[in-house]
Amino acid sequence: MIHHITFRVLAHATEDTSRVREALDFFLSGSGVRNSVELIEELCVEGHHGNPITIYSALLKNKAACLAFARFVKAGMSDEDVLILRKEMPERLDEDLVFHLRFDKQAAYLGKVKLTESSDAVTAKVKIATYPKNREKAGLIVEELFG
Repeated sequence: MIHHITFRVLAHATEDTSRVREALDFFLSGSGVRNSVELIEELCVEGHHGNPITIYSALLKNKAACLAFARFVKAGMSDEDVLILRKEMPERLDEDLVFHLRFDKQAAYLGKVKLTESSDAVTAKVKIATYPKNREKAGLIVEELFG
């Protein structure tokens, strides 16, 4: 089903890093993760114009947590977002069987699951496992989990 999920979110210099981290925590706690402090990695980098950027990332490998994330997202999305996701599923699944999701960072901070097209988002890359590697089977798994 799901091999692993990679999360990533950026905190720009103008943002409160604790709020950005809480937005990521929202999805990790929705996955049943009890202590996200150990999971979240923090990397401080310099932007193109010398501005400080903090990158928060986390990797979920636990199968139960990965499935809980899928259920959490599916249950938390609006009907409109569910329709958008169903329509865009083929484009969101790449050739490496990674299903790409972007969630509104501000909505996540407020405890809501909302898809976004913005680059200023909490991203989730869901690696789908099929053996042998098969995009059609992966697509069916994605539909079952998120559709």
